[in-house]
Amino acid sequence: MISSASILGSQSPKLNSLPPLSLYIHIPWCLKKCPYCDFNSHAIRGEGSQAPEEEYVAALVRDLEFALQDVWGRRLSSVFFGGGTPSLFSAKAIDAILTAVRTLLPLEHFAEVTLEANPGTFEAQKFADFRAAGINRLSIGIQSFNAQHLKALGRVHDDQEAHRAVDIALKNFDNINLDLMYALPRQTLEEAQADIEMACSLGVTHISAYHLTLEPNTLFHRFPPNLPDDEQAAAMQDMVEQTTASHQFRNYETSAFARTGKESRHNMNYWLFGDYLGIGAGAHSKISFADKIVRQMRTKQPKEYLVKANAVESLIQTQQILTPADRGFEFMMNALRLTGGFETAVFQERTGLPITAVQKQLDEAEQRGLLVHDHHRIKPTVLGRRFLNDLLQLFLPETPNPE
Repeated sequence: MISSASILGSQSPKLNSLPPLSLYIHIPWCLKKCPYCDFNSHAIRGEGSQAPEEEYVAALVRDLEFALQDVWGRRLSSVFFGGGTPSLFSAKAIDAILTAVRTLLPLEHFAEVTLEANPGTFEAQKFADFRAAGINRLSIGIQSFNAQHLKALGRVHDDQEAHRAVDIALKNFDNINLDLMYALPRQTLEEAQADIEMACSLGVTHISAYHLTLEPNTLFHRFPPNLPDDEQAAAMQDMVEQTTASHQFRNYETSAFARTGKESRHNMNYWLFGDYLGIGAGAHSKISFADKIVRQMRTKQPKEYLVKANAVESLIQTQQILTPADRGFEFMMNALRLTGGFETAVFQERTGLPITAVQKQLDEAEQRGLLVHDHHRIKPTVLGRRFLNDLLQLFLPETPNPE
C-alpha cells in the first residue's frame, strides 16, 4: 500500500508540465435503460417523448464557459461524446456543441472526435451529417450479433439492426469501434466466438470486448441471470484474445483491440493519467495544475443540472484534491491496464512523484510475477493481466489509523 506520509510528508508534489487535455461530453438519455447498465443514463419515458435537446445544448455551453478558468490556454487532444446514447441527439445539436467547443478551446490538428451510438438510432443521412459536423470516430454499442442474447440483455435493437448500423457507419467513417460483451446469460463459448469473428470480419478498426459483470444498482444485480461460470468466462477471454490477434487486432489494453495506429487516443490519455474535462450531467473531470490535481463531478440528475445551468449556478457537485498517495494509486490503476505498460518517466511527469514512491510495491509485484520493471518501462506480465485486481491492490493508498 502507498503511504502519503512516506512519500512527501505534508508537501504537495509539483508538476513540471501539464499532461494532454481531453474533453468528455455526457448526454444522459437513452431509449431504454439496459438491465446491466450502471452508467448515469435515463430512459426517455412515454411515447413520442424526446430529450430536451435545445435546452441541454445551451446548458453544455454554459458548463464549458464556467470551466474555462481551469483549462485556459490549453489545447484539446480529443473529444468524446458518451452517454446514455449521444446519437439520439440530432446532427444539428452535435454541430452546435462542437462549434462552441472550437470557439472556446483550441483543438489540436487532427484531434480525435468520437461519438457513441446505438444501432436503434441509425439513419443514413443523420450519420452523414454527424461526419460533416466534425465527428471522425464512431463507437457503436453492438454488444452481440445474436438475436437471443440481445433480447436477454434488454437491448432495443436486433441482430439485423446491428448489421445495418455497421453498414451505415462504414459508408461515412473510416475509424469505427464496436463494443461487444461476452459471458452473457446462457452464452456458450462457440456463440461468444461467433460474435468476435463477426466483429473482426466487418472492416472496423477497433473492438472493445467486455466481460459482463453484475454491477450494484442494476436490474441484473437484483435479479441475477444464469451466467457462465468463472472457468467458462476465462476460456471466453482467452478466445477473444486469440481470435482478435488472428485478425491482426492488437490487444493494447485489457478490453481494447485495435488495428495498427487506430488505438483510441481519448482512452489512451485517460489510461496514462492525462487530464480530461467532463461537461454534462454527472460528468467527471480530472484537471492538473502546477501544485495540485483536482477531481470534480458535475450535478448528476439531468433535471437538476438543467435548472442550475439556467440559473447560472455552479454545476460542480463534488470536488476533491488528490493526495500524493491517491495520485500514485490512480496512475497505476489506469496505466497497468495497458498490456505494453508505460515508460517509467511518465509516472513522475503525470503525478509529480518520484518512481521511488512506489518502489516497494513494484518490487513486491515483480516478486509475485505480476509485472516487470526497469528504469525505462513498467509492464504487467500475462499473469498480472489475468489477476489485475490483485496487482492493483498492492498500490492502494493506506487508510489512516483512527486516533
